Amino acid sequence: MTKVSLNVKLLSHTIDPELTIALGGKLCYSKSEIDTLREDTKGNEDKFVGKLMSFGHLSPLEHASFTFGVQGVSRALLAQITRHRIASFSVQSQRYVTNDELTYIVPPSIAALGDEAVREFEAQMTTLHGFYSKWLEKGIPAEDARFVLPNAAETRMIFTMNVRELLHFFELRCCMRAQWEIRRLAWCMLAMVRREAPAIFNTKGTSCVSSVCSEGKMTCGRAREVCELDEQLTELVKNDASDEEIINWVNENIR
Repeated sequence: MTKVSLNVKLLSHTIDPELTIALGGKLCYSKSEIDTLREDTKGNEDKFVGKLMSFGHLSPLEHASFTFGVQGVSRALLAQITRHRIASFSVQSQRYVTNDELTYIVPPSIAALGDEAVREFEAQMTTLHGFYSKWLEKGIPAEDARFVLPNAAETRMIFTMNVRELLHFFELRCCMRAQWEIRRLAWCMLAMVRREAPAIFNTKGTSCVSSVCSEGKMTCGRAREVCELDEQLTELVKNDASDEEIINWVNENIR
């Protein structure tokens, strides 16, 4: 049995996302031909993107997208992230991929109890994988044997979101009330897109960063702390932090 941890990569994105969005927005208000408009937009795209977002003209944000590769996350996270339906997912299949060894995620709340608790959790993972292996040995197809596998089982995925959906995702999942695993993933993603498109993402994140807390009576009461963490993240990005440095910072600070 092997415990694994979060690994996130920004694999690709729309070339010049800010220019693409600004061009889409300007086209709605201009008589100019597209080639002319594109040349006129270069150098001013940051300002125009900010203007579009300030008055809620968000459809041009859908012209730019970002693709991420993620490993070291649980099937529990998969159930949450696929609720974001305006996204495209390719996920490692438990029907077609069988493993001699179960890779799994240990929740921080269990790790915090100490080594004995982690060993108990690991023993449970071993038992469950044993059940799975026995069913396979009996000739049961993997798509049915997997029914005994835990939510802790690792999955891997590649997914793409457009900018409008990313902003929605960050507002919900960077929030301290989001489940810890998807919250950490969201903060990693936020840092990586800020690096590539600061005009779009520098002032965006969870609602208490971009405006005011949207949780009402359910607020975590940690708005000041979240804003301070967001400032630290921005500084990390400005200092050209590597993906590994971003992930390490998130694991240490987003709790």
